Amino acid sequence: MKLGIVADVHCNIAGLRTALDEMGPVDELICAGDAVYQFRFSNDVIELLRERNARYILGNHERVLLSEWGERARSGDGVRKELVDYMASRPFETNTVVDGKKLLLVHGSPYDPHDEYLYPNSPNLQKLSGLDADIVILGHTHYHMALPVGRTLVINPGSAGEARDHRNGFQLSCAVLDTQSGEVTFHHYADPTRPAIDPAIVPQPATNAQSEFRPPENAAWWD
Repeated sequence: MKLGIVADVHCNIAGLRTALDEMGPVDELICAGDAVYQFRFSNDVIELLRERNARYILGNHERVLLSEWGERARSGDGVRKELVDYMASRPFETNTVVDGKKLLLVHGSPYDPHDEYLYPNSPNLQKLSGLDADIVILGHTHYHMALPVGRTLVINPGSAGEARDHRNGFQLSCAVLDTQSGEVTFHHYADPTRPAIDPAIVPQPATNAQSEFRPPENAAWWD
């Protein structure tokens, strides 16, 4: 089974559509939270996630938008109430089983504080090895990663809407997980809402993007 994974779309419908084009046909779409901004809703993004029947969880931005602080933004002119209601019906965390693998989907961290940023080099990432999960999918940091933590495969697709990862030259990204092989493929692409940067004018960081992850040859780790 192929899972297409996005996170942190942040109202960028063009970025989300590009992600779907880049990943190609997938069996299921997963969105690991922050599809919107805390004070801005996107009919287009939420409608597309609903149309795709995405497995969509909420992040810290949805939490604020759905609170008393976000009432003005979510009730503004043009905001479709049925889409806000759909968003509000989504969970903040979900556990499921895919191809016999236990999958945990959460935006920041499954541990308190739940809004902790778990970067690829975060010491607290090792805590995830204690979870009863074969796969953990995160968002929040806007940094892509796929790495084994103990017997758990931890995946963050990066951001499909607001680039912050210097390792891929501040591009957007998404991921595709093959649940049978455990292989993860990343797609990195320019933000279609932003003009191209001339490297002769603005120096660009050296790219060190992860393009894929393959499980170790020891099949027992994944099987």
